Amino acid sequence: MPEIAIKIILFIYGALVGSFLNVCIYRMPRDELSVRKPQRSFCPYCNKQILWYDNIPFLSYLFLGGKCRFCKKMISFRYFLVELLTCVLSLIVAFEFGISGTLVGGLLFTWLLIAITFIDLEHQIIPDVLTYPLLWIGLTYSCFGLFSNSRDAILGAAIAYLFFWVLGKAFYWVTKKEGIGHGDYKLLAAVGAWLGWELLPLVLLLSGLLGIVFGGGFLLIRKLSKNTPIPFGPFIALAAWVALIWGFDITQMYLHFFGIAWTNM
Repeated sequence: MPEIAIKIILFIYGALVGSFLNVCIYRMPRDELSVRKPQRSFCPYCNKQILWYDNIPFLSYLFLGGKCRFCKKMISFRYFLVELLTCVLSLIVAFEFGISGTLVGGLLFTWLLIAITFIDLEHQIIPDVLTYPLLWIGLTYSCFGLFSNSRDAILGAAIAYLFFWVLGKAFYWVTKKEGIGHGDYKLLAAVGAWLGWELLPLVLLLSGLLGIVFGGGFLLIRKLSKNTPIPFGPFIALAAWVALIWGFDITQMYLHFFGIAWTNM
């Protein structure tokens, strides 16, 4: 099968995965996924079941103008955004890794980070049911040396968790307030398991910069107090995804700028 055909199929599949991620994003914080019997999608306002032809990724949202067919209430733009983002990022992963063993891992990494990002944005929690699989899948992949070797992956997970744990304890000791959620500890540890310890400085730098620019900008625009909690998980997730795709290239460019030679071992 031609590679372009595979990527078209991947785009369509990405839309379907994005639709499923929307279900996870809505139901996981509400513990609805613990129900064994499958549930059809329903409107969060009138609770009427969504017809199958109103549940087609992209098209149904556009055709209905982002409204429920029955109660005419506006449906969150997040549903359309998650489906589009899943498709676009899946295609970028496919173009970067090609049709290979790393493609499946890259897609899983991407999809889990998307779900984590939007759950944290809406509810300021990062469910263990997402971070633990992300951690163990990363460690499993390291056994085959696809993204990192086992030694670097284990060190990455341990160093990442310990770094945020120490930082969180220090912040609490100084301010008597919780500054970093435990979900962030686990998310960064999972990222370390995928990328190894070498790319952790890049992830921390990028996530910190994103937090300052977008988090600080959000507080200024909304004129909120500096004590208003801002979820940090989305910044870690975006930085980790960038590091997975272009991390070593960015690191080499940075070191080359300062005249330092470095080779990924």
